[in-house]
Amino acid sequence: MSAQVTLDERALLPWWRRAVALCAVFAARLLVRLPPGRLRRVLTRVCRGARPAGAESAARAREAVVAVSLRCAGPYCLQRSVATALLCRLSGQWPDWCTGVRTEPFRAHAWVEAEGVPVGEDAAGLRGFRVLLRVSASGRRAG
Repeated sequence: MSAQVTLDERALLPWWRRAVALCAVFAARLLVRLPPGRLRRVLTRVCRGARPAGAESAARAREAVVAVSLRCAGPYCLQRSVATALLCRLSGQWPDWCTGVRTEPFRAHAWVEAEGVPVGEDAAGLRGFRVLLRVSASGRRAG
C-alpha cells in the first residue's frame, strides 16, 4: 500500500504548504520512535478539542505529506499516518488515526480514516485488518 509521487506533484504545493508539511513529517518521525501506548497517549492529547476531519481535507493533508517526503511516500505507513494526522490538526481537525494487523499473511499497517473511510488507501487492501489502536476526535476507541 505505497503511494508513488512524481516531481510534478511536488511542484504543485505552495512553498508555505511544503514547509508546514515538512514540519509535520519531522515531528512524526520523532513521535513514531515512542512505544505504541505512549504514542497513543500523545496523539490523544494532541487531538483534544479538534473537530473530526473531512475526507477531502484529510486527503489533501496526506497528499502534502507524501509530496514532501519520499520516506512517507514509500513503505513508512506509521510515519505517514502520524504526519497526516498532525497536518490535519494544524487546521483544527483530526482524522481517525488507526493501526492494525492481519494474520493471513501477517502484516501490520497504519492509516487514517475520515468520515468512516480510509484516506488514500485501497479499502479492499485493508480488509482483514483488525484495528488495535485508534485515536479519534470523536473519542471512539479501537475494538
